[in-house]
Amino acid sequence: MSITPLPARHGADLPRARRTAAPVKRFLKGPSEPDAATWQSIGESLTVGDAPMDALLEWMFEVGLGTGMRLYEQALSRGIAATPEAPAALKAFFAKAEALPEWVDTRLLDEGARACGLSGLTGMRVLRDLGLLAGYQASGINRTLVLTGALEKGPQRRIAETTKWWIDCTRPGGMARGAAGYRSTLHVRLVHALVRRRISQREDWDFAHYGLPVNQGDMHATYLAFSAIFLIGQRMLGVVVSRSEREAILHLWRYIAWLMGVEEHWLHASENEAIRALYHNLLSQAPPDDSSRALGSALVDEPLQRHYANFAWLRGRLNRAIHLSIASTFIDAQGRRALGLPSGGLPWYPLLSAPPRYLFHRLLRTLPGGRDWLVRHGLRCQEAYLRTLFGGADPRLLAAANLAPGK
Repeated sequence: MSITPLPARHGADLPRARRTAAPVKRFLKGPSEPDAATWQSIGESLTVGDAPMDALLEWMFEVGLGTGMRLYEQALSRGIAATPEAPAALKAFFAKAEALPEWVDTRLLDEGARACGLSGLTGMRVLRDLGLLAGYQASGINRTLVLTGALEKGPQRRIAETTKWWIDCTRPGGMARGAAGYRSTLHVRLVHALVRRRISQREDWDFAHYGLPVNQGDMHATYLAFSAIFLIGQRMLGVVVSRSEREAILHLWRYIAWLMGVEEHWLHASENEAIRALYHNLLSQAPPDDSSRALGSALVDEPLQRHYANFAWLRGRLNRAIHLSIASTFIDAQGRRALGLPSGGLPWYPLLSAPPRYLFHRLLRTLPGGRDWLVRHGLRCQEAYLRTLFGGADPRLLAAANLAPGK
């Protein structure tokens, strides 16, 4: 039986990867190391795209990208049944996308959305610092970001767009067919396919080293950042999330990832399973390089660029210090240097804020209506954060047409 050649980036520096993944391993119960078959599968996932969306994109280019995208947007908004002019390729794609997998529990989707609101602004900080910033240590993923203009666009816009999608997905009812999260997820899935096509056509893309752009392995890592890392960060910062709430959050993100195009065998039903998969994925990631420093150092000053309603100078610098403090709990000294972060960062913010936050959450949960208040307050804080990121601009995602080859 032939073995698929694995991209050179897969497990390129295991000692360094183990140090990067050490904070995750602390939360893992049971065996931690991947067996030979799992390790091979992770490497092979770096060569696999999103077959249904890639096939649909080929059809779009055959009929004209403008025409194809117009019909796609109509199907997103109305549903495929209300798009009688839809051709067979579009009907085949949406027939699968609109059919809920048998494991989906719509009640759990809404409960997961409410549970995401419990963390309020703390959840936003976790995703930025433990998901995005720490993730810049993975130079294999960075290569695609750099080639799509992440440095030129700037970190503030990327965080704003990612936060817009996250909030669309994590409002109660947001993942119902035709709702904002559902539409945003399928919009991002199309953007990923356009990026995959565009970057793959570049002469300077090294398939032997990087594998396929926006591959299953890297999409899996992104999904785990929004689920497993999000839950780990809540524990670290004192947000109380019960076992049933954690299960609901995982269920929500399992469905979001499925709709995003992550293959079903990479989706996880339990928290420990997701943390184990995250640890394995981190072992596979290539070590930091110059792109890590460029992306990380640019992100350091992002809080100074937000659109604060008042006290902008003070709030910008306070948030900058808070983010660096959170990052220091999860990124070791070598990683911080690789990301171009200032030296001497101390975890003062988690140490000072986590105990009172934990006590506050515990106390409020004992009061009638206390948990509901936490959810409502948290959702409002997250939406206020989105407005601070976008300022007076209309919060919307990147136009997919801007990523078409040749643009």
